[in-house]
Amino acid sequence: MARRTFSRAELESFRDAVVPDLLPTRPEHELRLLFVGINPGLWTAATSTHFAHPGNRFYPALLRAGVITTPIDPAAGMDDTARDLLRERGIGITNIVHRATAKASELSDDELRAGGAELTALVERERPRVVAVAGITAYRTAFGRRTARPGRQPEPMGPAELWVVPNPSGLNAHETVDSLARAYAEVGAAAGLLPEREA
Repeated sequence: MARRTFSRAELESFRDAVVPDLLPTRPEHELRLLFVGINPGLWTAATSTHFAHPGNRFYPALLRAGVITTPIDPAAGMDDTARDLLRERGIGITNIVHRATAKASELSDDELRAGGAELTALVERERPRVVAVAGITAYRTAFGRRTARPGRQPEPMGPAELWVVPNPSGLNAHETVDSLARAYAEVGAAAGLLPEREA
């Protein structure tokens, strides 16, 4: 099992590392909901696990929303069993920009725009039902939508319904696990992951 603590120097050694996307690996696993982070943080890179920082509210909010039904603690790195729980549920995770930084503010607008084009190509290829971008400011920059508001977007992304949801980072002080859960329940319902919307 990976370690749960890292020194600042150890974390810095993961700067610019890439974390692989979490996507279905079996034909029977339909990609229903693709969450899109801005880019990996250093803790995420160190553990090779998306949204892994102990202060990140992503997995607790998914659990409270009912999008996942089993608790996931990613801080020490996610094992194959936990990854398979997400895949079997129809959940994938990627990022707009793939290189790790200490803060998303270190990314340039050009990087975000290039990442937006790469994300569009990924969505065309993988064909999720719903795409949920976690972070309105990065979304506006990456896709040139300066007046975009959170929630369901008026235009799809390729074959997918497109939503912008709050960033679960602990640095986003405006959000709580409860408010994140409400937003994630909306995209979970749109993707058919919640009981009231399942076929």
